[in-house]
Amino acid sequence: AHYKSEADVGEAFAEAFKTGLIKREELFITTKIWNSDHGHVVEACKNSLEKLQLDYLDLYLVHYPMPTRHNAIGKTASLLGEDKVLDIDVTISLQQTWEGMEKTVTLGLVRSIGLSNYDLFLTRDCLAYSKIKPAVSQFETHPYFQRDSLVKFCIKHGVLPTAHTPLGGAAANKDMFGSVSPLDDPILNDVAKKYGKSVAQICLRWGIQRKTAVIPKSSKIQRLKENLVVLEFQLSDEDMQLIYSIDRKYRTSLPSKTWGLRRVCKGEFV
Repeated sequence: AHYKSEADVGEAFAEAFKTGLIKREELFITTKIWNSDHGHVVEACKNSLEKLQLDYLDLYLVHYPMPTRHNAIGKTASLLGEDKVLDIDVTISLQQTWEGMEKTVTLGLVRSIGLSNYDLFLTRDCLAYSKIKPAVSQFETHPYFQRDSLVKFCIKHGVLPTAHTPLGGAAANKDMFGSVSPLDDPILNDVAKKYGKSVAQICLRWGIQRKTAVIPKSSKIQRLKENLVVLEFQLSDEDMQLIYSIDRKYRTSLPSKTWGLRRVCKGEFV
């Protein structure tokens, strides 16, 4: 919901279904609830479904484990207080948020529910209080921010780890955060030359082989085609271990940039 694309995507869905280009059951459709709607999960879900022109979602995610002051259903602006820090709603617990998520399943609005941007400890808490377990946990992970403990924890407990930002932010690292992109890493470049692939393809293949679902974003047809090539080759165990050795614990998604909040960027559990 936060990216304000649901209405446009909904129009595309409606046209595709009407013309017979594709059937609803051939698509797996996911959206997320934004911070300001944590106390209104069912209403927010219905609002997303209306915009998407759908009867149900395949997957519904909690975008961030951070309830904020509610304004109106579907209004996704990050509301800052007078101190320019995110106005966090202390009356709503993450357990209450998850109970709302579970209700979307029992009402038939959603088939599966999951987490996004939860650390290991918040994921553990959710597993403890949930009646319907999270099917997915989506978080930033890439060769420069590997989070191996979180990945292994999710796998152990039957939660599919999904890698957003699987290329490490690419150019955004330098433009927004002043940090280094893994796409420029000399070791990754050497591995890419060895296999005759791009560094991006190596990053994606590494993510798949460590049992994460990778979701690279692109609007360019050529890059979308290149992304599919990662299903056609495998990295050796030696090269997998080589890539494991370059972890720098570089996070690119930094709330301090937009919300005035600092997060620990070092360590396995963030």
